[in-house]
Amino acid sequence: MNRCTLLLCAMSLATSCALAQTGPISKNLTTTNGSVVAVRSFPSNALRGTLIVQAPPEVLLDTKADRLSPGARIRGANGMLALSATLVGQTLPVMYTREPNGMLHDVWILTELEAQLIPAKPSYSK
Repeated sequence: MNRCTLLLCAMSLATSCALAQTGPISKNLTTTNGSVVAVRSFPSNALRGTLIVQAPPEVLLDTKADRLSPGARIRGANGMLALSATLVGQTLPVMYTREPNGMLHDVWILTELEAQLIPAKPSYSK
């Protein structure tokens, strides 16, 4: 009996540790006035863009028509999930990834500080 509960505790601890590592990790930066702020880090395949939600799942990404995938996740500047219908008509600086079919899958709305720190396009791209 005791062995089963110990095994369950060990399995749940291992699962929770693995799940905690899957999201973006925040880094602390010190600004010029000495305040410390947290800036999220994003997956290496994430791209920077400007998103305007028109009529979900239809969006404009960098002024080009695009579409959210059926399981798309939009995370707000506070890190919580945001519903696409609440963002209609807003112009938002974002980081995003695509699914294999080319639709937008993960979208992170950037804070003002993140938008300033992460360039819109790499300097080597045209």
